[in-house]
Amino acid sequence: MPLRRSCIFVLLGVLFQSIFAQEASTVTGTVLDRHTTVVPPRVTIAIEGTTISKLIDTDGKFKLVVPLIGEYVLNIAAPDYIVKRLPLGLESKELDLGPIFLEKDIAMESSENLLILSEEDISDEESVSLATGILQATRDVFLNRAAFDFSQAFFRVRGYDSENGMVLINGIPMNKLMDGRPQWNNWGGLNDVTRNQEFTFGLQASDYNFSGVLGSTNIDTRPTGLRPGVRLSASASNRTYAGRFMATYNSGTLKNRFAYSLSGSGRWAKEGYLDGTLYDSYSLYGALEYQINPKNSLLLTAIFASNRRGRSSAITEEVYNLVGNKYNPYWGEQDGKIRNSRERKIQEPIAMLNYLHASEKFALNTGVSYQFGTYAKSRLGYYHAPSPDPTYYRYLPSFYINSPIGANFISANMARQGFLANPQLNWNRLYTANFSPTIQGKAAYVLYDDTTDDRQLNANSIGNLSISEHFKMDFGITYNKLTSDNYAQLEDLLGAEYHEDIDPFSDTKNDLDGTVQKGEGDIFNYHYEIEADALETFVQLQVMFNKWDGFISAGYSKKSYQRDGLYRNERFLDDSFGYGEKLHFSNFGIKGGATYRITGRHFLAIQGAYLNRAPVVQNAYVNPRENNRVVPNLQSEKITTVDLNYYVRLPALMGRVSGFYTRFQNTTDINFFFVDAGVGSDFVQEVVTDLDKLHMGIEIGLEYQISAAVKLSTVASIGKYVYASNPFVSINFDTAGAEEDLINPDGNVNLGISKIKDYKLAQGPQQAYALGLEYRDPKYWWVGMTVNYLANNYASISPILRTQSFYLDPGTGKPFPNATTENVEVLLAQKRLDDFYLLNLIGGKSWLIDGKYIGVFASVNNMFDTVFRTGGYEQSRNGNFGQMAQDNLSGTPSFAPKYWYGYGRTYFLNLAVSF
Repeated sequence: MPLRRSCIFVLLGVLFQSIFAQEASTVTGTVLDRHTTVVPPRVTIAIEGTTISKLIDTDGKFKLVVPLIGEYVLNIAAPDYIVKRLPLGLESKELDLGPIFLEKDIAMESSENLLILSEEDISDEESVSLATGILQATRDVFLNRAAFDFSQAFFRVRGYDSENGMVLINGIPMNKLMDGRPQWNNWGGLNDVTRNQEFTFGLQASDYNFSGVLGSTNIDTRPTGLRPGVRLSASASNRTYAGRFMATYNSGTLKNRFAYSLSGSGRWAKEGYLDGTLYDSYSLYGALEYQINPKNSLLLTAIFASNRRGRSSAITEEVYNLVGNKYNPYWGEQDGKIRNSRERKIQEPIAMLNYLHASEKFALNTGVSYQFGTYAKSRLGYYHAPSPDPTYYRYLPSFYINSPIGANFISANMARQGFLANPQLNWNRLYTANFSPTIQGKAAYVLYDDTTDDRQLNANSIGNLSISEHFKMDFGITYNKLTSDNYAQLEDLLGAEYHEDIDPFSDTKNDLDGTVQKGEGDIFNYHYEIEADALETFVQLQVMFNKWDGFISAGYSKKSYQRDGLYRNERFLDDSFGYGEKLHFSNFGIKGGATYRITGRHFLAIQGAYLNRAPVVQNAYVNPRENNRVVPNLQSEKITTVDLNYYVRLPALMGRVSGFYTRFQNTTDINFFFVDAGVGSDFVQEVVTDLDKLHMGIEIGLEYQISAAVKLSTVASIGKYVYASNPFVSINFDTAGAEEDLINPDGNVNLGISKIKDYKLAQGPQQAYALGLEYRDPKYWWVGMTVNYLANNYASISPILRTQSFYLDPGTGKPFPNATTENVEVLLAQKRLDDFYLLNLIGGKSWLIDGKYIGVFASVNNMFDTVFRTGGYEQSRNGNFGQMAQDNLSGTPSFAPKYWYGYGRTYFLNLAVSF
């Protein structure tokens, strides 16, 4: 027995010695700018494949104690600089690398042009928040391709929406409570002062929050982290804007321990690549930092960005064949000037105060922010008048070809000629209609804004504690309070004297307690507030050893939503006015991961998570513009995810291969449209519940340094994103009007399950491949090219078309005799978009002249002007088999899927001067 006990103690001693008794090496050096020989701001030194990293001192010198022996790669990175990778053979106690020179990465000038189009162009959801925006800070070659090359085709990493990625400014979350997405326009145009970003991808441990399954980005606005001096830049492009000018001044740390930064920019275009898409934006930024002492500082940040853009529409293949891929029906000429009826206007300034503490063992970031302002989208309203949309189905040739009484080719040809002669919105016709004496000053057409005025208060505190050489703890708490005022506002009566605020379909008042006659600037149609609160906490433990490291993180959130109706709607007398039910959600999440280093240059990592997430506000209410009704059986979403990664970090070859699996459960979706369903016809709110989605696939990203000047890269994403359940579908509608016109007197119908399991999700290309070649000359010029292939992209499907209602004849209530399973499957086959190739070219040159750094950057996307579709959706109008079959007989249905088209050949040119 004593012998056995002695053996156990010996084995334990050997084990602990292998873990803790590590031979240390010391690596020293100095980091300098290659051009100016000054120290770049915020340089990070790290040993690749380990958790060993350090932010160097302001004198550029570093001393890194590395408790490792073997061959590794030292990674030197700084914002706006090309990453330097140096092979290390850690055999001696001390290694002095001497001066290390970093070179400016002028390719970062293109970062703002990543957001070529917005998600609202795909699905009419209110944010320029492509998931690619969160990737701008990454050095990973795969994610870099996703951000700079694949994004023009609406590629989404792992098929995730941007609500799955968190964006923070100085540690304070910027994702909106209404839709869960970050609004990148709130700081758009401020590239110079938002480049200091810390990015964690996927389930990786974040020092700042629990984060989402896409990861998180923290934008650091501290003036002390920016290069002192002046920077001016001017850009020209034919993408979203035609011109851009930016000016920035950073003071550096002054003798009184203050540092400040000022930045401003303007972007403009009469129209972008797509017809009629105006761009008018300017941004202002100011930050003041006071260093109380070397460990403590205060930071005040203010951001104001005004953004006004003309929107574009998806079009059917029939319209594309008539007028091409740049066509946009939302605009027309008025008095010789382009006027877009669908503008988006955003002004939501941010004010932020942070207290920052950083010592050797502990860091604390406590902050508070307040954001307010307006988000408005304009549109035309028409009342007892024809649709002003030039692509309205009755104005196109297919309407006459698909007529139930037989094709009329003469009328179809006349419609074709009429459309080609006047394809744009006719503003003069709208004014003429409003001047008609028969309506006596009442508006037949109005231009109005759907407006959201948000007031949001955020407060948070984040702590990072280094317990020992091997253990680190991160923790934080965040509180958000939102008051969101939502209403329609008359912007232009288009020559009329007043607007009558009555629903034209049911002849009912939108506001029983208000005046019926409305003038310009008045609120009308709907008015309600949303009050929302969110409390989120997280705690995380990270462990770091010689051969492996890991982490475990837990998060908890508590949210509440409540609608307050400010209009008493005549169609919903009992539940439109006043406070509705207060919704409460309590959720938790847990995630963890481990990394095992096979050697210093090869390692494996596995990460997994299980979490609950409250539905966002916009998916909690059936129709908040008119009533307080909550989605039936509303649940929190469940997310289960895991990924496995292999990393290689050789001196000439680096990259990763990853496999991932993610399942979203109990999600909710709400859509609004007019439908001729088997159960009847009406304008409905479609509520889809118990909806599951599955995302799985493989990612590959490799870079090979052929020589000191030439680098080859290859990237592949092979995904499968599908619906993983048959959800429940119900439709809701008002019950005003004649009883014989109602679907039923209850105002809702449960349509049962929708058979959409295994249909593809419309999340952009599910396969993407890229081959890149780059040459960097020692004389400070470089060129690069990437060949990209994107495939397996699908139009989104309509759930209501896949319910039992689709089989029913609305005239008899019985199934159509020829609505067989085979015929229905042919009719409802999901539309796959064509695969395509894109060639992108980039290049740049830099000079140092009389102490001034000058950089020129140019890029050309889609060199061969390929026409391609980026996305699309099925229209839900033909909601029964008989009507859809009739509409498809000619091969050119009136209610065919609508598609968005990507940009053809575009360019971006930038000139920057720093001194």
